[in-house]
Amino acid sequence: MLSPELAEARVLDAAETLFYDRGIQLVGMDEIRSTSGVSLKRLYQLYPAKGDLVEAYLRRRDTAWRRRLAEYADARPSPRESLLAVFDWLYDWFGEPDFRGCAFINSFGELGATSPEVAAIARAHKDAFRRYLADLVAAAGEPAWVADHVALLAEGAITTAAISGSPQSARQAKDAVRIILESTGGTRPA
Repeated sequence: MLSPELAEARVLDAAETLFYDRGIQLVGMDEIRSTSGVSLKRLYQLYPAKGDLVEAYLRRRDTAWRRRLAEYADARPSPRESLLAVFDWLYDWFGEPDFRGCAFINSFGELGATSPEVAAIARAHKDAFRRYLADLVAAAGEPAWVADHVALLAEGAITTAAISGSPQSARQAKDAVRIILESTGGTRPA
């Protein structure tokens, strides 16, 4: 018999793979059970409703995604290089064979109008990402307004890569951020 921790990990692994690959609404709890190898009874003990599982999947993905990004970008020798490295990390992510865009945008698109919980988790993820970028902008000594532009470029790159199937939007966004950084003088552009 699986420990509760191992059962939960297997369920979340299965949910992440299936929800991200195929969408939340197309994946049923029975498929989660089959893929995870966890009994349906145990699955429902862990997550009494599919919405509970969706929320747990998104929260775990948020933590892992932001941790991986920070580990990559924060390892750079200067704050400016860390900020630009965000786009290198995005490029690598976009090139992964299972890349299907942003799980939070996808989830919001599927369920945001009917699930306030999913909408709140998606917003929290985007807010945390924007705050992380704002911290990098501040550490690089750039004006605070730059963070809004960097966040918009990153989000646009994510969406463009998902639709186009090409990682090049990360390079284009990085070039735009570099131009912004070279032109800042502490004032908002007209």
